[in-house]
Amino acid sequence: MIRFIFAALFSVVAVSAQAQVEIQEVTSPGGINAWLVEDRSIPFLALEIRIKGGASLDVAGKRGAANLMTGLLEEGSGDMDARTFQTAREGLAASFGFDIYDDSFSVSARVLTENRDEALALLRSALIDPTFDDDAVERVRAQVQSIIASDEKNPNRIAGAAFDAAAFGDHPYGSSLTGTAESIAALTRDDLIAAHRNVLTRDRVYVGAVGDISADELGVLLDDLLGNLPQADAPLPDDVPFGLAGGVTVVPFETPQSVAYFGQQGIKRDDEDFFAAYILNTILGGGSFESRLMTEVREKRGLTYGVYTYLVPKDYAEMMVGSVASGNDRIGEAIAVIRDEWARMATEGVTAQELDAAKTFLTGAYPLRFDGNAPIADILVGMQMTGLPPDYVVNRNDYVNAVTLDEINRVARELLRPEDLHFVVVGQPVGVENTN
Repeated sequence: MIRFIFAALFSVVAVSAQAQVEIQEVTSPGGINAWLVEDRSIPFLALEIRIKGGASLDVAGKRGAANLMTGLLEEGSGDMDARTFQTAREGLAASFGFDIYDDSFSVSARVLTENRDEALALLRSALIDPTFDDDAVERVRAQVQSIIASDEKNPNRIAGAAFDAAAFGDHPYGSSLTGTAESIAALTRDDLIAAHRNVLTRDRVYVGAVGDISADELGVLLDDLLGNLPQADAPLPDDVPFGLAGGVTVVPFETPQSVAYFGQQGIKRDDEDFFAAYILNTILGGGSFESRLMTEVREKRGLTYGVYTYLVPKDYAEMMVGSVASGNDRIGEAIAVIRDEWARMATEGVTAQELDAAKTFLTGAYPLRFDGNAPIADILVGMQMTGLPPDYVVNRNDYVNAVTLDEINRVARELLRPEDLHFVVVGQPVGVENTN
């Protein structure tokens, strides 16, 4: 029997005037936890599964193994080759997606009620019993090698990779989860089997389910689908400090337009100042064409088409980063303006008008995320993985609106450190020199 950890359901009338989301916390008979929004209006189930760990579980010398393994999950399982598997999936009108990230492995499944048992049996086969046939391995290996070769010619990719390598060194965050041409070429079938065993584990699972299914039915489904996954064996990575000091690194590259990737130490997702930092980033360079950097770099000076900043709270490190592209002869000016605006916001803070506008933007945009079963299932998983309670969807806009002008300006002084900003510039920038 399904055991409800919470008896109460959460009515989320604040999410949308037209929609109501009721979150049930469910534990399967086998002990797998999930959040469910039951919606019987259409015969359809959206299932989002995340397993903590992801590509950060690649062992030394095997970088890219988790990514290559993930690409092979639909390339044959059990007694089915890739074509047979795809034909079966299409015949059931099911949709499966598998992705790997730095900190998690993800499964996105969309199935019709009439085919649910057959479709999820097929998904189970892909997750539990992939074959890693030689032909499939070589086909997907070639695809990954093509991606790596393309990335080596992409200034944005080069800048991001150089920044991460300098910031995090030998930690998994310091290299691309795709791996290198050499590491991918050296991976064996045994390496892929080991990566599968390390990444797909049942005790690091988070599940969001939305659609035509009851809590009891979901519990049975989860045990059938995931119950045979192994317990976690490979340890998760350690925290890693942001190791990049302020300055500029130039990576020569033949292109008429330079790309700059920049950043500094960020803030943890569970920090009590996170909401203030989130709004602060929106005003500085996130979210819209109304940000300060867009105004100063693009609108007033015409230095770029776009400039953006982001908060990146990963599981084992946190950053505040951004990107801009400009002509080789103007990227130096763009960098100077960004650094000045970073410093101005740190010392002068934001205005009451900017704070009100950012709150209106962020609270108005939030309900739009709940525009279907699949997006809601994705939100449920994200909340669980960041330790948020089910009633967060009710209270989130209140948290945003509760941030005061004094609070956000204190966070601006504490978080923004222009002297610590590091720019990695890829191109042939005029007048921009390495400082290291």
